[in-house]
Amino acid sequence: MRKFQIRGWFVLLAVVSLVGAACGAEPTTQTPGTSETAEQDLLARIQEDGVLRVATDQKYKPQSFYDTKDETWKGFDVEVATEIANRLGVDVDIQHHDWVTDVTAGSWNDRYDMNVGSMTVTTEREELFDFTPAYYYTPASVAIHEDNTTVQDIGTDLDGKKICVGGGTTYEQFLNKTLSIPGYTFDFTIDDAQIVPLETDTDALDQLSLGDGVRCDAAITATPTIDQYITDGGPIAGVGEALYGEPLAVAFDANSPIDNASLVAAVSAIIDDMHADGTLSELSETWYGEDITVV
Repeated sequence: MRKFQIRGWFVLLAVVSLVGAACGAEPTTQTPGTSETAEQDLLARIQEDGVLRVATDQKYKPQSFYDTKDETWKGFDVEVATEIANRLGVDVDIQHHDWVTDVTAGSWNDRYDMNVGSMTVTTEREELFDFTPAYYYTPASVAIHEDNTTVQDIGTDLDGKKICVGGGTTYEQFLNKTLSIPGYTFDFTIDDAQIVPLETDTDALDQLSLGDGVRCDAAITATPTIDQYITDGGPIAGVGEALYGEPLAVAFDANSPIDNASLVAAVSAIIDDMHADGTLSELSETWYGEDITVV
């Protein structure tokens, strides 16, 4: 009986010691297997995890699109993102995210690391995002249905017309006459447009293709997007000269919960290198048939 009592006291003391040690321990939020540096610096975490998470749009051919036939991501933006990941020494994880309600809304809350989605550097967006130098430049143009015969002068014939655009795009801002890009000036030639915002630029062209004036009288998007839509058999046509040109850059969440300054700097240096060694020009020739990586 006494031996049992002594053992019991030893067990009790051991339990009390363990509880006391646990109560006195410093709390930790570190994820097992994750270094303290990686928790505080996004680039360090990406390199530790070996994966770069990139948001883009799966319905923006030829910039980025998901080919359901072979279940792969393709496009100019996709190849640019892949090359950036390669030069960082990590794999790339391409993700589709809604342009209006997700990407351009900002405050991504660490759901992805950056956007390679042909985002124009506007004055308004500079409040929400950090940008690399522009990796290419696109002209914005007007498309009409192939049966249309009334729109010939885009400076006058589109006044008061229904125009389809991707919501939250520079094309919508152009029609609202609010577009502001640092270093650029604009001639807002279209007056009193009836703006029809759609989820994506492709949706805008899809609505236009339903017939002349059925859903809209014209659409505005990047010239390469119009050209690709026509190549794929869409019943539309480009009309007039480009409305304006715009610089497109890789974007990062300015309100990232994890410090991304080193990632912005690293990717910016990679973009400069890709310009210098001709990689961006080569990719542009492949996807657009011309080099639009210079102003």
